[in-house]
Amino acid sequence: MADPLTGTVLVVDDNAENRALARATLEDEGFTVVLAISGEEALVRFAQTRADCVLLDIRMPGLDGVAVCARLRQIPGGGDVPILFVTAQRDLDTFDRAREVGGDDFITKPYRPSELVTRVGAAIKLRRMSIERGELFELIRTQRDDLMRIQLQKEQLAAFIVHDLKNPVNAIELHGQRILRDPAASERARDAASKIQSETRALLRMISNLLDLSKADEGQLLPTKELVELDGLFQDVLLDMGPRALAANVSLTHDRNALRVFADPALTRRILENLVDNAIRHAPEDSAIQVTARRGAAGVEVRVVDAGTGIPLALREKIFDRFVQAGAESSRTGHGLGLAFCKLAVEAHGGRIWIEDAAPGAVFCVEWPDA
Repeated sequence: MADPLTGTVLVVDDNAENRALARATLEDEGFTVVLAISGEEALVRFAQTRADCVLLDIRMPGLDGVAVCARLRQIPGGGDVPILFVTAQRDLDTFDRAREVGGDDFITKPYRPSELVTRVGAAIKLRRMSIERGELFELIRTQRDDLMRIQLQKEQLAAFIVHDLKNPVNAIELHGQRILRDPAASERARDAASKIQSETRALLRMISNLLDLSKADEGQLLPTKELVELDGLFQDVLLDMGPRALAANVSLTHDRNALRVFADPALTRRILENLVDNAIRHAPEDSAIQVTARRGAAGVEVRVVDAGTGIPLALREKIFDRFVQAGAESSRTGHGLGLAFCKLAVEAHGGRIWIEDAAPGAVFCVEWPDA
């Protein structure tokens, strides 16, 4: 029997880019890869190769992944092969359908190459363990599937709750606007209304971040691109963030420029809002936050600079993960959602985001590729 790290993997996907990515990733790790562009071809290829693992897209024309899995389980050699479903549909119905026909695992697009290699290797090892320790394997598999189902239920419930929160929060902001427009309102009332508006906008950003993180999990964070004038965007965002900066005793400055990016206007605005909000929360009093733009080697680069304690080198990749906080050593704390959203939204544009030293402080850099 083939070694678990050098087995043969049948990759079934009607999308050429997805097949190419899976092939390159697995071959780099020593796997032999066989490709199929349809469910019908997958059945033929499997009969020819008797693959050690099948990586199977769910949504395909003709025979979809669920139908292919059901047929594979009925043919010689197909009953024991690990079958991993790959799909952008991260929902309970899809998961239950995949499990009912004998799927061994469930990978959500887009995935990291390292995740794909780990999951394929684990599936092959677990399936081979089942031959020797059948009862133990079934127990492990059942527990894993139950945990996965609970996770999907939690994600679905969170998405419903977050979506429903937008209406009452919008209503609170509108009431704040009414007070600010009322000429009879006292100075104290207007000050309170301004603070309410600032905090509700922060809450709306958090809600929107959660919704878009959920969309990214389902492969649905798709930018609608057009030309965005950065000078006007900088002015609008810094004007809206002004009350938060004032409350933190921090000043906001930006350069004047004529640069434009080809991007989704709403997502681009929220990327900048989240980065400025992050800078405000960590900038010391009586300091300035600078927002600048310049042309780089691969596109337009936007930089948000604060004078805080900065971010340790070891944390500069992790800080873009969800719910990650930098810890006491850098005084960087928060909800761990804004930067995670920024990374996903920037990468959805084909760009990149990273951190540099400001000495003191941190520079959050975003690069939008040229159109």
